Amino acid sequence: MDLSIIGSGYVGLVTGACFADVGHNVICVDNDPRKVESLQAGRIPIYEPGLEEVVHRNVSARRLRFTGSIEDGVDNSQVVFIAVPTPQQPDGSVDLSFIEKVAREIAGVLKDYRVIVDKSTVPVKTGEKVAESIKRYNRHGAKFDVVSNPEFLREGCAVADLMNPDRIVIGAQSEHAIDLMKKIYEPFMAPILVTDVNSAELIKHAANSFLALKISYINAVSAICEASGADVEKVADGIGMDRRIGRNFLNAGIGYGGSCFPKDIAAFITISEQLGVPFDLLKEVQRINATQKDRFLKGLRETLWVLRDKKIAVWGLTFKPDTDDIRSSVAIDLVTEMLREGAHVTVYDPKGMEKAREVTEIAQAKFADSALAAVEGAEALVVATEWSEFANVDLALVKERMATPIVFDGRNLLDPETMAKLGFHYHSVGRKSVIPG
Repeated sequence: MDLSIIGSGYVGLVTGACFADVGHNVICVDNDPRKVESLQAGRIPIYEPGLEEVVHRNVSARRLRFTGSIEDGVDNSQVVFIAVPTPQQPDGSVDLSFIEKVAREIAGVLKDYRVIVDKSTVPVKTGEKVAESIKRYNRHGAKFDVVSNPEFLREGCAVADLMNPDRIVIGAQSEHAIDLMKKIYEPFMAPILVTDVNSAELIKHAANSFLALKISYINAVSAICEASGADVEKVADGIGMDRRIGRNFLNAGIGYGGSCFPKDIAAFITISEQLGVPFDLLKEVQRINATQKDRFLKGLRETLWVLRDKKIAVWGLTFKPDTDDIRSSVAIDLVTEMLREGAHVTVYDPKGMEKAREVTEIAQAKFADSALAAVEGAEALVVATEWSEFANVDLALVKERMATPIVFDGRNLLDPETMAKLGFHYHSVGRKSVIPG
């Protein structure tokens, strides 16, 4: 099929590349000329495992191309996907100006029937507004259908998630639009759930909020484990062995971050309040998440006494491993606070350094070339992102290079028994601290 994707960010680029990889002809549209030029030259503006190979393979096969023209995309496709940003506003609501702008631009060039698919994460009833806008600005009176097709991609494994989805949700009213969408997803061999547009839009916010709730739940349990001497990892294993619950997203740590969970939870709270059905449970999820970071910093202060003039190394800047995304990263928040309190902070991240250098709040930090270089002379090490590189580092060398072997593991990445044998002063989340005698 001939498809176009408007917006070439994480969702749009991965979606377009994977659609091309199963045989569709795809045009990726973006309003940033520099991004389009970069993509046309074969340079991928984001780090996502496997993405570069998929893009290059399909550009070479002439199934994937890039343009800055929405008219080009609409004219040469049967189905048009909208995958533009929906940033959070100060009050927690979603900024839909990019969606509205694209809807108007599509309407202005729409000459024949098209299916317009909302791939961006949007509040319920957005599809109705998109349809109204296209109808209002559609100069040629062309027929169209609006579909909601939410994405469920995890950064760091987005290509794998799109190629092997748990489910595909199609929210539509038109049987013709549903048939076209099923044809697009036929190569993916995944269960398809067909709903109305409003239900499809709600599914994405409800799913992300539930996952964030699981994270905050185990983080709240981790505080009880610390107070009682229990091990949160064992507790999570015992909970997760229940097939009704599952082990995923029951990893205690310093809290969730990224471009999805914080934004989507805030949006869902606002949506529910606007509909007159307050979702107070999600406010507690937010509170627990913020508290977890504060508890971690409190423990660091109690061990080091004061942070001023202390030399602290931080491993990890991205909000999760296997991505270069630092948006709403808890690691960045920790570095910001330590710098604010007068600490001398040295940071290292396998993929997030370039973007982190642009963050004003951590400009005073020193950027190291490796994990080992970061800990040189450090009085404490903070593990803020669970990169496999950090799990496999030579810990004996780490101890040798540190001024004092104190480690605060915010992701429970390292093994307490190993740290004890090596003589580290080791703190993690929801597990007993290792304090050498």
